[in-house]
Amino acid sequence: MDTCLFYGKPHPVKPRTHALSLLLVNAKLNGTVEHIDLTTAAVESSAPIIALSNVTKHYGSIDTRPALRNINLHFYAREYVAIVGKSGSGKSTLLNMLTGIDHPTDGTVTINSTELNTLSESVLAAWRGKNIGIVFQFFQLIPTLTVAENLLLAMDLVNVIPKDRRKLRTNTLLESVGIAQHGHKLPSTLSGGEQQRAAIARALANDPPIIVADEPTGNLDTQTASLVQDLLKSLVTNGKTVIVVTHDITMRSHFDRVIEVSDGVAQQ
Repeated sequence: MDTCLFYGKPHPVKPRTHALSLLLVNAKLNGTVEHIDLTTAAVESSAPIIALSNVTKHYGSIDTRPALRNINLHFYAREYVAIVGKSGSGKSTLLNMLTGIDHPTDGTVTINSTELNTLSESVLAAWRGKNIGIVFQFFQLIPTLTVAENLLLAMDLVNVIPKDRRKLRTNTLLESVGIAQHGHKLPSTLSGGEQQRAAIARALANDPPIIVADEPTGNLDTQTASLVQDLLKSLVTNGKTVIVVTHDITMRSHFDRVIEVSDGVAQQ
């Protein structure tokens, strides 16, 4: 039976009450609902789930200015973190380090005790599918598949969710992000906000502990952007670590922590 673990940080956890339906996704899929404490973590851990140690990234010659310089960062379970910075600051490169899409020239990236640069590309791709859900700025939904089929394909590729439970999980996830009625539609028939919610549901398809969102509100109007922000924040209540890369510093009050990147250097 699937379980939903809730982790704490090494400081008191703020109460969160957003999107209770998301909190109960795993319990609903299991067919049982057990007591869930919304204000404290069921599992306490002071160890970071993501650790970047002395990470430097050069593109081209080692003599060129590095895209990232000696980055040392920790991310904890059940944390909502923003990475902000201007275009060209290095935040996209940092995102690629966090997801294993790119590798540091020097230093290490360790996620849940796995040092990413020790994995082959094929092993890394399989590991990423199980551990990290990525939400792209431009959604990246497959246009020839329905919204529901986009989620099912993500599950088929990773093969973590049992086959006989994938349709139920798809329906439950689409319901939890408020677009269950659009599951049979092609992405092009949905609004930008609806496509972004579909992309978030797809990122959750394989129940990864970490969600990384790249400029998730960059192409949305103010009202829709606020709804997407609330949805992402609600995932933390469901035990996820959510890292949002953005240039919009007006949203900083929404986050537990803000990391600013400038000229390849990260400051908190």
